Amino acid sequence: MSKYILAFIIFMFSGNILIQAQGLLSEKNIFTHQDTLRGSITPERSWWDLTFYHLDIKVKPDSKFISGKNTIQYKVLDSASVLQIDLQSPLQITKVVQNGEELQVRDDGNAHFIKLKSNQKIGSIQSIDVFYEGHPKEAVRAPWDGGFSWKKDTNGNDFIATSCQGLGASVWWPCKDHMYDEVDSMLISVNVPKDLMDVSNGRLRSIDQFGDTKTFNWFVDNPINNYGVNVNIGDYAHFSEVYDGEKGHLDMDYYVLKDNLKKAKEQFKDAPKMMKAFEYWFGPYPFYEDGYKLVEVPYLGMEHQSSVTYGNKYMNGYLGNDLSGTGWGLKFDFIIIHESGHEWFANNITYKDIADMWIHEGFTAYSENLFIDYYYGKEASADYVIGTRANILNDKPIIGYYNVNNEGSGDMYYKGANMLHTLRQLIEDDEKWRQILRGLNKTFYHQTVATQQIENYLSDQSGIDLTEFFNQYLRTTEIPTLEYKIENNQLKYHWIHIVDKFDMPILVSINNKEQWFFPLAEWKNMPLESNNIVFKVDRNFYVKLKKL
Repeated sequence: MSKYILAFIIFMFSGNILIQAQGLLSEKNIFTHQDTLRGSITPERSWWDLTFYHLDIKVKPDSKFISGKNTIQYKVLDSASVLQIDLQSPLQITKVVQNGEELQVRDDGNAHFIKLKSNQKIGSIQSIDVFYEGHPKEAVRAPWDGGFSWKKDTNGNDFIATSCQGLGASVWWPCKDHMYDEVDSMLISVNVPKDLMDVSNGRLRSIDQFGDTKTFNWFVDNPINNYGVNVNIGDYAHFSEVYDGEKGHLDMDYYVLKDNLKKAKEQFKDAPKMMKAFEYWFGPYPFYEDGYKLVEVPYLGMEHQSSVTYGNKYMNGYLGNDLSGTGWGLKFDFIIIHESGHEWFANNITYKDIADMWIHEGFTAYSENLFIDYYYGKEASADYVIGTRANILNDKPIIGYYNVNNEGSGDMYYKGANMLHTLRQLIEDDEKWRQILRGLNKTFYHQTVATQQIENYLSDQSGIDLTEFFNQYLRTTEIPTLEYKIENNQLKYHWIHIVDKFDMPILVSINNKEQWFFPLAEWKNMPLESNNIVFKVDRNFYVKLKKL
């Protein structure tokens, strides 16, 4: 589901629902030349900075064919004459033009190297037109297997959408397909049959009529990452409201299939509730200029910027299921809350390399808990996030391999959320924690980041050296375990299954009396009046307790 959509595969086993988290990409231990071209900042990418796209395409549903061009505007940062553009097979670049001259293109799999003729003066603004066409990859199981979804609604109308996180936006349009460089603004023009509507990112500027087709022109005023760009085509009904937010009036628009209009007007009441809770916790919605949209699609959903897509069948929970097993997960529509949470963590703060995808998914899975906290209280939210631990596999580290387009474990969702919930306990000040979360979105506003920037910020603002904390939870599969034994009126305890120098304090209770312990790898002793005690760790810490 989700900015990936977290792929939850639901199995029925002995009458219980088992939920397994998977990433959008298949696990790989061996990486190819193509992985490097896709996942690294190559010399042919590094010398130019994106400033503007105009993606102008025609979509032919009957033949599942698209054609058009992308005008790519950029600023020259360094002297070079070869530029990399990405487009995935079976789509083909038909020609590339700069200043009226057609340019030579050398293909290397999905990477295409364009030999420029014009002088690329440092500091100048240049542009190229990349023309392309073909039958784009059809998504088999969107959004986990991305591409175009060519579907029909119940009335037989075409119902089409794109999704492409991980796989890459180049699966359906030519672009600089690396997350480190977001375009500053973008115009999206989509030509469709006249009885259908396209809904894309940003605000609708105009509709042009061309005989039996229409072109919808959408303008994105804010920086946007490649996979956040989308096309959604259907027989849509539209309704809207204006939210009185932290930065003023925010337009909230909803596009749904006409037969679902009544259901949507009820179910989508979660959207302004989400906005109220998340502006409280994270700060102002990051894209007031572009508005907020919720758009029905023929797959589960995705965090496309200012055009969040929805396919949760107008049910609370995750397709009617509570991912926490506590009941609290049925108090809200999972897709509306989770995917919209990505507007702050994924679309506002965006990873530079998909290996750091936990920045998107850990914080956004945690946002589910904060939504509950806002409306139902701290204990209810703790129940929820602790309940999601049942979904953690500890199969591989949360952080993946860099420069090869590889994301880490699906544990980035709920292990990530429980890591952040644990950090809240260490800070011991909920208002300070809230200001840290808001500060993240202010400090890294509209930026692409690496995990070290986020880790350092949290250390600095909390006043706690969190180096080993993050090394433990992000870079290993081990759960810190407080091992203890009671003998001769002594409580002996220490950490096991930890990284070097791990020294996290923990709140414990002895006979229901709370106190802080400061365990290390070495044994510590505490005198007791009796060996007959009840010893517990606070449930809010994602650790294990082991008695010898």
